[in-house]
Amino acid sequence: MGLTPVHFFSHGSPMMLCQTTASSEYWRKCGEEALAQKVKGIVMMSSHWTTSTPSIHISTNPSPNLIPIPFLPRDTYTSLPSQIPTDLPTAHRIIALLSAANIPTTPDPTYNYQVDVYIPLLHMFPIPTTIPPVTILSTPITPTSPHFHLLTGQALRLLRQENYLLLSTGGTVHNLYRNRWMSLLRYRDSLAQETPPEGWALEFRGAVEDVFTRNIDFTEVYDCTNKKNDDDDNAGMWKSGTGRGRSAGLAGRVMRLMKHPRFREAHATDEHFLPVVWGAGAVGGFFGDGDGIDGEGDRNRKDTEKREREKAVLGAETWELGNMANLQFTVGRWG
Repeated sequence: MGLTPVHFFSHGSPMMLCQTTASSEYWRKCGEEALAQKVKGIVMMSSHWTTSTPSIHISTNPSPNLIPIPFLPRDTYTSLPSQIPTDLPTAHRIIALLSAANIPTTPDPTYNYQVDVYIPLLHMFPIPTTIPPVTILSTPITPTSPHFHLLTGQALRLLRQENYLLLSTGGTVHNLYRNRWMSLLRYRDSLAQETPPEGWALEFRGAVEDVFTRNIDFTEVYDCTNKKNDDDDNAGMWKSGTGRGRSAGLAGRVMRLMKHPRFREAHATDEHFLPVVWGAGAVGGFFGDGDGIDGEGDRNRKDTEKREREKAVLGAETWELGNMANLQFTVGRWG
């Protein structure tokens, strides 16, 4: 059995549940692949399930409900499944893996599925009876959150060898305060782009794609010393690569995005980006590439075919509400 891929999904607004987009088509494709490979289960980190203690809460509710969401048409509500299968044995296995890595855990028998989880799941598996068993992890918000999420992802890497699919659900550019809401409020249309996205949103979106698909660290090309002020749309100076970021592994590059000059505009709060850090932690650690932070193993790998299997692809992209960028990345491939 080879390694399963790791999906980095941007779930978007609630309207993504009832709209056909490039993202929904990609989710469907990923679901078909998972079923074809007889995936054992799905482990997801939820950006909407936040906790304030340095502990990973793990869903252990045997019969969770789907929490309703606003703006959806009535027929969409009535077509929602009453349940999505859970996976209590895997929840306890995850508790054991995290405990072995000295990561605190808290079983939560009261968890109910939130929209960030069931938007991609119901597109991946449009026939609810085909949904594999699902285990949900919370997103703790603490001063050490980025490193904590990285370590959590590293501790669960082994599940990729056991035919589990790891999936983070958050957002590429997800700042509710900077969205344009009028088309949704008036017409229940989140996809109308009456004007182009603002420069800060495009800039951070590009930096995220560079990190995943081009192995470029934003510090390699962005001279923060020339930054003028936070209100200047032209703040910062782009320059030719210096090589500083080329040796960084995916996890290090992803974490450094939280220091990007446009990060706080792209994410007013951290919870929609921290699952990305968790997923990056689950990438690497195989084929002799160390911890996935310093990237030393990338230079020492001899098996080109295995290295190719861990490449990232941008599978789809959907913009909503003016400035919300929903990019769907996958690292690795089946087989």
